[in-house]
Amino acid sequence: MTDTTRRAVMLGAGGAGLAAVLTACSGYGEPTADDAGSSSAAPSAAETGSETAAGSGDSAANALAKTSDIPVGGGEVFKDAKVVVTQPKAGEFKCFSSVCTHQGCDVGGVEGTDIVCPCHNSRFSITDGSVTNGPANKPLEEKAIKVDGDSITLA
Repeated sequence: MTDTTRRAVMLGAGGAGLAAVLTACSGYGEPTADDAGSSSAAPSAAETGSETAAGSGDSAANALAKTSDIPVGGGEVFKDAKVVVTQPKAGEFKCFSSVCTHQGCDVGGVEGTDIVCPCHNSRFSITDGSVTNGPANKPLEEKAIKVDGDSITLA
């Protein structure tokens, strides 16, 4: 009877350990309670699925950014919309997917003239989204934007 009891105790302890490991790993890659709802901004057009049409009269309300928010020779990442907007030359705005073509990580920011992925340091040109440093081997997908006055919106 002691063999059965000892075996049952070992199986129970092993099962509890496995449950603890699985519980710890189950939230990997998901937003934490701190991340969920931490943004007080209204959802973007990309998040709500609404379309910002030319002539809608409400482009400022659906704007990703103001033109003055995007530095010349640099850019900004908009995590909620999953895009990065750049200004390679004064008055020339470009938009690319912020999802790295290497393994799907979100790019972290713009350093100099490169859009940088923090996962494996892939770098992409702010001018055309092309790879300037691997391991990525495909460019970032270009996205259409509309510049209306000082507002930049997804087209």
